[in-house]
Amino acid sequence: MYVTATLLPVFVQVALTFVVLFRLGAVRLAAIRAGGLVREEVVLDDRGWPPKVRQASNCFRNQFELPVLFYALVILALATRQTSDFFHVLAWLFVLSRIVHAFVYVTSNHIGWRFGAFAFGALVLLAMWVMFALAILLAPALP
Repeated sequence: MYVTATLLPVFVQVALTFVVLFRLGAVRLAAIRAGGLVREEVVLDDRGWPPKVRQASNCFRNQFELPVLFYALVILALATRQTSDFFHVLAWLFVLSRIVHAFVYVTSNHIGWRFGAFAFGALVLLAMWVMFALAILLAPALP
């Protein structure tokens, strides 16, 4: 049960990454079909794409920043048996913050809302890491 409860938020985060990838593919395909792209600029970097495509690309790239720390933490927590109901609540809060962040990123891209979701997720993830580190470091000292 705890393994499933621990991994379910990970599965949702992975699914979010694929949803953002498919969204990126769709907006890139639409931009290609619309024409006007200079192949050399598009191949070199994102600046050759229209803003909507760069926005989706940045959102996709962002799925490999903070979430990497989340994935590592979940693996370590499972391996050391340091998960709990509170850990699961925090994991879900992190994933929900990532969903909100991605949604804002690919829609309005309102920087205040996007930053709020990012900061909230970052703080939740930091709390998870601190909890995990303390559980590991203090375990020998506890009765």
